[in-house]
Amino acid sequence: MKTTYYDQDDILVIHLSDKPIAREVSQDWNTHVSYAADGTAVEVVVLDARANGALPVEILHGQAA
Repeated sequence: MKTTYYDQDDILVIHLSDKPIAREVSQDWNTHVSYAADGTAVEVVVLDARANGALPVEILHGQAA
């Protein structure tokens, strides 16, 4: 998984797979999901990410039990 944030445009891209994108679906005006031909999610794009609370992302590190 690779995450890229474009600060000037306030766009967050979460890249989940290297499979080619076969179709894209808008969940609403600012969230778009791209899918491979086999139906798996390839990429999630969030427009106005910081303005909508998607950033800053909190990173939690798990600890061994």
